[in-house]
Amino acid sequence: MYIKKYILLVMGILSFSFGNKEETLPETGIDIEKSTHEQWNVLLKKYVDLEGNVDYKNFKSDIGALNAYLEDLSIHSPSNNWNKNEKLAYYINIYNAATIKLILDNYPIKSIKDIKNPWLKKRVMIKGKEWSLGGIEYKILRKMDEPRMHFAINCASFSCPKLRNEAYTSAKMESQLQKVTLDFLNDPKRNRIEKNKVELSEIFKWYNKDFTQNSSLIGYINKHSSKNISHKIKIEYLEYNWTLNEKK
Repeated sequence: MYIKKYILLVMGILSFSFGNKEETLPETGIDIEKSTHEQWNVLLKKYVDLEGNVDYKNFKSDIGALNAYLEDLSIHSPSNNWNKNEKLAYYINIYNAATIKLILDNYPIKSIKDIKNPWLKKRVMIKGKEWSLGGIEYKILRKMDEPRMHFAINCASFSCPKLRNEAYTSAKMESQLQKVTLDFLNDPKRNRIEKNKVELSEIFKWYNKDFTQNSSLIGYINKHSSKNISHKIKIEYLEYNWTLNEKK
């Protein structure tokens, strides 16, 4: 009950904060060098397993490389002539990398919620302007008309969609988004979809509008799930596990 109240409070604060103009999109100008995200890819391969669990303890020894990657992204931010997939790759990667940095800066911890204002405090530098993780999610990613991005960004918790152990790239974006969507929906640890009973991740409740722009939520689930469920079935939601997604 406490967790649900906490989430509703945070969601309310996010909606209020991001409805104001405290955080605005970075100015765009001439085209500049785009990151290949190779630095991030190397780190993910080294410290994230196939289940999305992170070896934070040893990752700390490479925090210099992580900081260098985030600095590179800060300098080489999207411009007007970047296409949608290039922007998606940029903002998904910077969100995930900044989340890892947030954990490492406060490690050891048991949950990201042990950190004060993990999603509201501005910590991420993009073209000379500080952003919060919530700002990147709400003001940028959620406005890009791609609800599958919810399965690509990771909140360093076990109930979150798995953190992929490879960087997102514009060239692979469609296949990567499709894979993480299928993996998440068909993962019984995060969603339990049966013919007569459906228990979904609370992500589908918190961001319902993102998934129901073109169909009902059941319609969206049926499009991506391996099981077809009735539109009359009552959806229940699983309690979110905010325990740190740490490799044991």
